[in-house]
Amino acid sequence: MILSSPSSSSFNLTKIQNSKSPIFPKRLSSSLCSFSCSSNFKNQSFHYKNQNPHQKRLKIKSFAIPGYDFSGFDGVQPVVEAAAVLTAIIVVHESGHFLAAYLQGIRVSKFAVGFGPILAKFNANNVEYSLRAFPLGGFVGFPDNDPDSDIPVDDVDLLKNRPIFDRVLVVSAGVIANIVFAYLIIFVQILSVGLPVQDNFPGVLVPEVRPLSAAFRAGLLPGDVILGVNGVELSKQGPSLVSEVVNIIKKNPKADVMLKIKRSNQDVDITVSPDQNSDGTGRIGVQLSPNVKFSNVRPKDLIEAFKYTGREFFGLTFNVLDSLKQTFFNFSQTASKVSGPVAIIAVGAEVAKSSSNGLYQFAAILNLNLAVINLLPLPALDGGSLALILVEAARGKKLPSEIEQGIMSSGIMLVTVLGLFLIVRDTLNLDFIKDLR
Repeated sequence: MILSSPSSSSFNLTKIQNSKSPIFPKRLSSSLCSFSCSSNFKNQSFHYKNQNPHQKRLKIKSFAIPGYDFSGFDGVQPVVEAAAVLTAIIVVHESGHFLAAYLQGIRVSKFAVGFGPILAKFNANNVEYSLRAFPLGGFVGFPDNDPDSDIPVDDVDLLKNRPIFDRVLVVSAGVIANIVFAYLIIFVQILSVGLPVQDNFPGVLVPEVRPLSAAFRAGLLPGDVILGVNGVELSKQGPSLVSEVVNIIKKNPKADVMLKIKRSNQDVDITVSPDQNSDGTGRIGVQLSPNVKFSNVRPKDLIEAFKYTGREFFGLTFNVLDSLKQTFFNFSQTASKVSGPVAIIAVGAEVAKSSSNGLYQFAAILNLNLAVINLLPLPALDGGSLALILVEAARGKKLPSEIEQGIMSSGIMLVTVLGLFLIVRDTLNLDFIKDLR
């Protein structure tokens, strides 16, 4: 996020962020992600955790829930690892802004990791570096409109007084940093563990079964593969099968659902009666994922490593763009899948407990999500700031400061409200929070 110190007209609003008036702000929205992007991590991690699923019936987590879940908080280390990945990605983003300004001689006043109260800080070269209480964001501050600054308002090294190209470079540098970081993560993954290759198989995998759940009582086991539901074969492959099974379960609370199960090399028929949620939908207490298996292909030489990296990078980028397109064009169906930092960390924690391979992809996709979302021409995002600069270039002069501040301040308010809503909603969806109700 790029911040400038405030004019009096916007100070009350921006106190929400513990910083000064934003000219190019970007905050909670930079950590938003379509949850459909994250499901790939979970699917991959489930496979690695269940290569020998029938050896121990009760080797299951205490917080598994049906279909997709936010159960990644049952363990401190995976949560810390996931939070560290998210924080590192945001730091890289803000470092892009900072370095683009610093290397051009543009005055920078603050570099913060996190939001909220300051936990620790130090000053170097007239820049305040701080660590703040909530490490799920960050910002770079500029002294452009700081009433307490003794820098002349016409100083050529203030960001607002620089040519359009200089400002475009500073605003876009965060996105560029995330794209480069995503590529480097994938390159390291290819060199260290290899290129992940996925093989799809019919049916839906049951990675985990919650103790005492309807599925547990019916005899469903971790590692079972659902091949049919109510006499209908699940012959095709892909992630859409998971949604189909979940929808059938949701629509049949307290009714018998016939499941055709493949267990080891045997077919087993199981009848399960879904428990009823408070909203009237059914649940059986399992996690579900596409029935896929993963292997790694290591490059023979450096040239092949770059080839694999490019293939994976463009593949993940396409998936991120496609997910974003689906979110916007089918918003009424996909709005519930948009998640904030709590859900992202929950998914990341699941990935961290399963394989380093999945954690690499988790980090790469988050980088690409952050880059793409921040390019959207919306107030409070980098794309919104770039749009204002392009308007200035077309007009031949800047917009009145009151209009620019009003646009960006409204964007901050919208993003703040949306971010708080997502945090509260995703926290309430955590399984151990549900159990307290």
